Amino acid sequence: MKRKLPPLNSLKAFEAAGQTGSFTQAGILLNVTQSAVSRQVKLLEDLLGKQLLERKHQQLILTEAGRQLLPVLCQSFDQIDFVLRGIKEQQTLNKLIINAPPTFAHRWLIPRLSKLKQQYPELDLTITTQSCDTLSTSDEQHCAIRFGDGQWDDVESDMLLQECHIPVCSPTLLVSQPNLKNSLDNTTILYVLKDKKRFQTWKHWLMAANIDSVANTQSIEFDTLNLAVRSAMFNLGVTMADKNMITHELSEGYLVQLMETELMGTQSYWLVNRIGHAEHANISIFRQWLKQEIARSQPKLFM
Repeated sequence: MKRKLPPLNSLKAFEAAGQTGSFTQAGILLNVTQSAVSRQVKLLEDLLGKQLLERKHQQLILTEAGRQLLPVLCQSFDQIDFVLRGIKEQQTLNKLIINAPPTFAHRWLIPRLSKLKQQYPELDLTITTQSCDTLSTSDEQHCAIRFGDGQWDDVESDMLLQECHIPVCSPTLLVSQPNLKNSLDNTTILYVLKDKKRFQTWKHWLMAANIDSVANTQSIEFDTLNLAVRSAMFNLGVTMADKNMITHELSEGYLVQLMETELMGTQSYWLVNRIGHAEHANISIFRQWLKQEIARSQPKLFM
């Protein structure tokens, strides 16, 4: 059936002006100028042959015709919005957008991601590695992995992994320097930097291992753990790494742990989501899978 309807912009302008009682406020709501709203309402009135709003000093008053039209218009726009949202939600029903720290994404998540896809092939994943997630500022991301103490007021958090620091080197380096099993003297230490300063992990580990000092060492510094780990694999020296982040290298024999002392860190990796969203289906699936994978890796980490 052919419909003779006024322009959509005129209807939207009248709805906004009728609800706010102000062309200025309606313009702000629609992100257009006050005069643009006024022109669109006047166009609608001319098409209908009826005045819809009385222009009084700093206020708009609905006429009888305006009172008849406004609730029907609001209800119609609400119904359109409802249907469009439903269509959009159907399109994104299986979508899961996750933000994770680069180290966690590269060293822990990506090597295991094929298992998640095998278990849930219908899950449509997007992985981002922004330095800060946007959970508190937009709905673009569904959940995130954060590194810290878990004390965030803007999200719900669920602890996944606590840091566990160990010194590691390549098997080849250990063969050439067998004394590394007992002493770090006369070797090269690979440090990781943050804001151009060395992490204090080495210092704290040496204290935990009751080692007062290390003699005649050289050093190389890197701005990421990945570079330090790769350098250790290529026989450049000994680095300190979170055991959770090097499970593949340890299990495959690319790296070996030196000495038994393990230093538990003060910070952890957490799965976080917006408050009240923890039970959303895709987030629940991801949480359950994460904990399954962590449980599987625990015997390897602490044997």
